[in-house]
Amino acid sequence: MQGQGAGQGQGAERHTEQHIVDTLEKNYMPYAMSVIVSRAIPEIDGLKPSHRKLLYTMYTMGLLGSARTKSANVVGQTMKLNPHGDLAIYETMVRLTRGNGALLHPYVDSKGNFGKQYSKDMQFAAARYTEVKLEKIAAEMFAGIDEDTVDFIDNYDGRLKEPLLLPVTYPSVLVNMNQGIAVGMASNIASFNLREVCRAAIAYIDDAGADLMALMPAPDLPSGGQLIYSEKAMAGIYETGRGTFRLRGRYRFDKRNSCIEVFEIPYTTTVEAIIESVIDLVKKGRIKDVSDVRDETDLNGLKIAIDIKKSADPDDLMRRLFRLTPLQDSFGCNFNILVNGRPRVMGVREILKEWLAFRGACLRRQLAHEMAVKRARQHLLEGLYKILVDIDKAIRIIRGTESDRDVVPNLMEGFGIDRPQADFICEIRLRNLNKEFILSRAGEIDALKGDVERIEQTLASEKRLNALIKKQLERVAKDYGRDRLTEIVREDDVDEITDDHLIDDYNLKIFLTDQNYIKKIALTSLRSSGEHKLKEGDFFAQEIETHNKADLLLFTDRGEVCKMKVHELPEAKASSMGEYLPNLLKLGDGERIVYITATDDYDGCMLFGFRNGKFAKISMSGYATKTNRRRLSNAYSTLSPLVFARHMAGDAELVAYSNLDKALIFDTSAINPKTSRDSQGVQVMKEKKGSYVREVCGIEESGIRDLDYYRTKNIPAVGYYLKDGDYKRPEQLKF
Repeated sequence: MQGQGAGQGQGAERHTEQHIVDTLEKNYMPYAMSVIVSRAIPEIDGLKPSHRKLLYTMYTMGLLGSARTKSANVVGQTMKLNPHGDLAIYETMVRLTRGNGALLHPYVDSKGNFGKQYSKDMQFAAARYTEVKLEKIAAEMFAGIDEDTVDFIDNYDGRLKEPLLLPVTYPSVLVNMNQGIAVGMASNIASFNLREVCRAAIAYIDDAGADLMALMPAPDLPSGGQLIYSEKAMAGIYETGRGTFRLRGRYRFDKRNSCIEVFEIPYTTTVEAIIESVIDLVKKGRIKDVSDVRDETDLNGLKIAIDIKKSADPDDLMRRLFRLTPLQDSFGCNFNILVNGRPRVMGVREILKEWLAFRGACLRRQLAHEMAVKRARQHLLEGLYKILVDIDKAIRIIRGTESDRDVVPNLMEGFGIDRPQADFICEIRLRNLNKEFILSRAGEIDALKGDVERIEQTLASEKRLNALIKKQLERVAKDYGRDRLTEIVREDDVDEITDDHLIDDYNLKIFLTDQNYIKKIALTSLRSSGEHKLKEGDFFAQEIETHNKADLLLFTDRGEVCKMKVHELPEAKASSMGEYLPNLLKLGDGERIVYITATDDYDGCMLFGFRNGKFAKISMSGYATKTNRRRLSNAYSTLSPLVFARHMAGDAELVAYSNLDKALIFDTSAINPKTSRDSQGVQVMKEKKGSYVREVCGIEESGIRDLDYYRTKNIPAVGYYLKDGDYKRPEQLKF
């Protein structure tokens, strides 16, 4: 759409309307597919295009089994196949080297500083300072590559050819780590032990339903460490290609120096991340037994030194660090692999199936190429054998031919052979035109016929082809296999630390004020603290002694109970007013806390006394919940106003006072416990002439001298008028 008005005229900009969907299809989708297919997702040979171009360049440079060359030289040559910048190519090479340690079986033998996979600060040296060559195992990537095993395609400018895939002789896609982020998808493939993978592949060839987890139980990572094995989680990964497993570092304890030495860490983290995390925990006071932490990595390998106090338990401390730092981390599996140009998330069994199909195709092409070469050689030798009938005739034909160009046609006519056979005979030196030479070539013909027949039989038999693959896998496992680096630890054998273990436990007191402020003060602080600070006109309505790992129950005046862990209550000082409960618990308008209690095991019962003279004994187990519910309704009956609440471990005698100045001493054992929290209870003090219970207290708080006078054996009872001097107002919470 052309601009109008002032925008029109010579040199005016032209604007064209475009539909966003059309633009995405035209521009974004080709880019996304290019990233997926040509950059980020590995193929069935276990390599991304950048890896393959680099390794093939090193192969063509003769760096397999030769002396090392400068990395800069390799980077420069690789740019003929890979149009990216030199730094991007060099970083690709770094990850493939033995020095960097990112792969279980590196492809590149390196000399110099290539950094370390486990460190973000240890950077690699420039390409001009380092040297590389191909590792011996790289020979398995190129086995038969010159024998038509794989397709070759043009490079980016059409001047060179490069392999579409490498004909690797073992399932390298499962042996070395591979991570990539494409557009709309990603890939994260864990590495498995080479020997175990080869063994599993052989078992799969024999039986597609073989128990792969019995042969290769879990990934094996180049960083070592410990893998916490969950059979259910691992089975899911093997089946679907997705899932997570947990890794943790390994350590030893130097008792003489009170120092924990971490020498292996999870593959997914770095030394710096772990040290920073430990320092942060120490600063926040969550870890109190660490006096120093430092990186002591040297030429002997990784080491994180953690100095601890002599009184500390190193194993308990490490359990805390596993929980709170990257010393224990998870690895998320996403086995996304390109198969025939299409990304597929596959389980281990399906990956082996696709790799075996790929390897079988490579071997068929290699055998077909070998058979064609042998047949061509056989054809030439058969022509040579025909001159055995009359060597002198062949010499006469050559000698009698005036023109050089007529030699081949004359031989073809004289012996009934074709042009390639005649050319081959013409190239034989004169000294070899003897009977012995020709007879030896005849023997070679018989051998070639046998080889061709054997190859034909192999190509026609899936069993023979599989036997060849199995033989190669056995050889690779024997030549390059090694013991596991990552130790497998069963989930049941791991001492997991819970949130409760991370909480410091200590004795404390909790104070509840009449105006609904609450204070939590450690007993050690309470002894040295001064006078309590309270809001003007406020006073302590209740105090309880407990510890930091207990559960705290706070009953409201609306028949509900709020639950929280004591450690969740902020610690206060005597000089502070504490926490305002309506804000802390988000209470309703005018709602207030009337009673608090703490418990560890929800043993005992809650006793509630009501204005109508009824008392309800509710088992504490009724307030225990399996979920983390923070508020329970119907904590007690609200049919009559509450005048008394107490958590009781056992039965005791209590005194109930009525508004008519009557008192009744009763034993709570006469009240049967109820399971329903909102039970109305049983009648203890009878209502008479508009009387009601105004307060309840324990005998020791009552000040009554003649206890027997007010006791009753049976309930309900009306109580007895107070004698002079027997009444003392209980100092208890006002409901």
